[in-house]
Amino acid sequence: MISRLNTLGLNGIEGYRISVECFITNGLPYFEIVGLPDASVKEARERVRAAIKTSGFKFPPSRITVNLAPANTKKSGTVYDLPILLGILAAFGQVPLPDESHAFLGELSLEGKLRPVPGVLPMAIAAAKCGVKTLYVPVQNAPEATLAEGLKVIPVCSVAQLISHLQGGPMIEPQPVWVQQEQRRAIPDFKDVMGQENAKRALEIAAAGGHNVLMIGPPGSGKSMLAKRLPSILPDMTRAEALEVTQIHSIMGLVDPEHPLVTVRPFRSPHHTVTPPGLAGGGSMPRPGEISLSHRGVLFLDELPEFRKDSMEVMRQPLEDGFVTITRAAASETYPCQFMLVCAMNPCRCGWYGDPSGRCNCSEQSVQSYVSRVSGPMLDRIDIIIEVPAVSFEELRKRREGEPSDAIRGRVNAARAIQHRRFAHSGTNSNARMNPEELHKHCGLDDACAALMEEAFESLGLTARSYDRILKVARTIADLDGAEQIEIAHLAEAIQYRTYKIGRN
Repeated sequence: MISRLNTLGLNGIEGYRISVECFITNGLPYFEIVGLPDASVKEARERVRAAIKTSGFKFPPSRITVNLAPANTKKSGTVYDLPILLGILAAFGQVPLPDESHAFLGELSLEGKLRPVPGVLPMAIAAAKCGVKTLYVPVQNAPEATLAEGLKVIPVCSVAQLISHLQGGPMIEPQPVWVQQEQRRAIPDFKDVMGQENAKRALEIAAAGGHNVLMIGPPGSGKSMLAKRLPSILPDMTRAEALEVTQIHSIMGLVDPEHPLVTVRPFRSPHHTVTPPGLAGGGSMPRPGEISLSHRGVLFLDELPEFRKDSMEVMRQPLEDGFVTITRAAASETYPCQFMLVCAMNPCRCGWYGDPSGRCNCSEQSVQSYVSRVSGPMLDRIDIIIEVPAVSFEELRKRREGEPSDAIRGRVNAARAIQHRRFAHSGTNSNARMNPEELHKHCGLDDACAALMEEAFESLGLTARSYDRILKVARTIADLDGAEQIEIAHLAEAIQYRTYKIGRN
């Protein structure tokens, strides 16, 4: 007796269809799962056996073989519990199965209840692409699964409820498509920041163009405070961007069942003890790291020189390419990671180098040793370097409320709208991601701008990468001004953000 039904698996953040084939024959009782299952899949045997019995059905006292096809792909996770159980009951003649336009997934408890599983959204999207019309999922995952268009999602609470549904008993109502409700953005606001107008201007430019930023200043000057308020001025996410981000968070089990679609850009702030696999991703079965969880959002590295050098250097290639490929013996996965890198650091170990108070006692050698922990190639990938000085007593005493984030975000959204029109027929989504051809087309300089750029190139010792990044920042400043061409004031401001020399007054 053979039964066959559909389920889904994950390959990185891409789902794919899996056929669950169950064969029951005479012989000594035996239960085997084949098709490259890992330990969590093999353990499904005990969960399935207990769930069948506690749900009031008979477990076949026969030789049972379950094949997960394609058999040359590694299977992991608990998502296969439910389809394995249904396949066994169908092969034993205890439950009818629907046609191939239906698919099932879910983890089982020993008493036959369904538990949620990670990665439902990418699997649901894959199901819709491969012709599945109806998807049965644990009830907690159902709102997330409805984000995939073209699917009827059936929320399942228990094995007994599902089998009654398949046998023509009380029918389970399909899950209504989840609709985004207006949510208050519970994000710290820029109006709380006193002073630091130059830093706020730099972050506005960074948000408008998706540029990387490094803030340098003494302790307590507001670097972390500014960084934590950056998400409040980032442009609103498009539906496509929200789905991309949600898929990554889904496979890591970070989706809120009540609000399954991630609509606020991610803000990740790992501790400086994070390892290279923690940042880039890794594991025997490769999983996303912090740079991928920051996709379409912000990765904030506070106290940058304190991070391990190998952890910082692992980001160099992903910063340029917008994706990271993790290769292990068992698999190789590619994850997107188009993020804004925002860093903060002190100018020296004590933090007060160059301060007018003269409280820094660090030697020049000590200062250079401290800042040299950040490599030149890494600094070369930073678009904007901004000094964040200590806030004066007068600014603290006045406590004047700054410009609110909503006003700044309005200007940022307007600049991004210009960029969306500019790059409408390409895969580029911001000025920071322009390729060389687009850079040449949209960042042309007149004679006066070219002369200023040449002078800056020679005096600052810029590299070709630095040159390109200055042009991209200048293009963003022009977009904020609503200018068609880069003007000399735009270019001069962009150059200003490359003039800070780390480790010198």
